[in-house]
Amino acid sequence: MSITPTMKSRTTRAKIALIPALSLGLFVGSAALAAPAQAHDDDDSIRGCTVKPLKPTDERGNWVNFSIKVKCEDGKRTVHIRQIRYEADRGRDTRLGDDYFVRHLDRDDHYKIIDSLDHVRQNLDHRDSEEVYHKVSFAVENRNGDLSGWSDWEKSEVLRDVNVH
Repeated sequence: MSITPTMKSRTTRAKIALIPALSLGLFVGSAALAAPAQAHDDDDSIRGCTVKPLKPTDERGNWVNFSIKVKCEDGKRTVHIRQIRYEADRGRDTRLGDDYFVRHLDRDDHYKIIDSLDHVRQNLDHRDSEEVYHKVSFAVENRNGDLSGWSDWEKSEVLRDVNVH
């Protein structure tokens, strides 16, 4: 006959005491995950200006508009923008082209949209349609004309089914 040792189970008080501790741990963990997203939003502005790559739009023929939205909160600013356009592939993406823009916003300008058209060839990845996106980075001049540091590259949404006409 074998004797099985008895296992001590936690008391009811110990179990109840664990509930607030676990709840607090879950709350703190979720707050820690949310914090970096908020911090990233604050980093998107340089000297009161933001630059956003908009989702590309399929234009007539094989043309795609890789638009950029520029917004400055505090009046007169000159913004320098670097843009790189890509066709998304399964492996390495195909670089379609790049541009450099300099735009001046006056006090009356709430924002500007920059149109950037590019020709997208068919069958870049030997499939029926192409998927394209673009990335932008920007810097802002101060009153003396000195350029700020460049922002991180920001990627647009991907436009799918390009050249399916």
